[in-house]
Amino acid sequence: MPRAVVLLSGGLDSYTAAAIAQSEGFTLDALSILYGQRHAQELEAARRVAKALGVERHLELPLDLRAIGGSSLTSDLPVPEDRDLTATDIPSTYVPARNTVFLSLALGWAEVLGATDLVIGVNALDYSGYPDCRPEFIAAFETLASLATRAGVEGARFRIHTPLIHLSKADIIRRGLALGLDYGLTHSCYNPGENGHACGRCDSCVLRARGFAEAGIPDPALVR
Repeated sequence: MPRAVVLLSGGLDSYTAAAIAQSEGFTLDALSILYGQRHAQELEAARRVAKALGVERHLELPLDLRAIGGSSLTSDLPVPEDRDLTATDIPSTYVPARNTVFLSLALGWAEVLGATDLVIGVNALDYSGYPDCRPEFIAAFETLASLATRAGVEGARFRIHTPLIHLSKADIIRRGLALGLDYGLTHSCYNPGENGHACGRCDSCVLRARGFAEAGIPDPALVR
């Protein structure tokens, strides 16, 4: 079976993307990164998700981005709440170059494992406008992967799988439910309370709740 390295955050999207890749016949190796995010509960969710998927390996990599800063997810800046999701500005929850850094780490591990397939749950429809979630970015990174690695120079073709990139959040949820996923295992909130409960007001919570509502089922993250 072909092997793929999946970036697994513990959120709804990465869980679904991983499950889709698995359903297509890939053996999964999961990479989760503890980057100093204030919503570190997602790492516990990533462990739950990795176990549910039965991944071959689950690598947890510490990479503290708080020293770089520039994001409300890695600093004391307030996380935006009740934001107009039709706005075109990039919110403070954007972590500078995060997907570039994460994909680079996944690429390095994939090369060591002899894999040429990477999976990431980026989405270009129901998202907060992050520039590193767009198809143009993914295409550019595929080109970089072939130029920047020994495997690429020797003729390997790396492919970045983005099965969610053109789906609405509701369609992502429907696809995951069809695969039998338990979304109660996941964590998506950017600013959870001390009890770990989702705030219900950050972009991630609002987009997720709207997706569940459109899919016609309650969001287990908001069920107390």
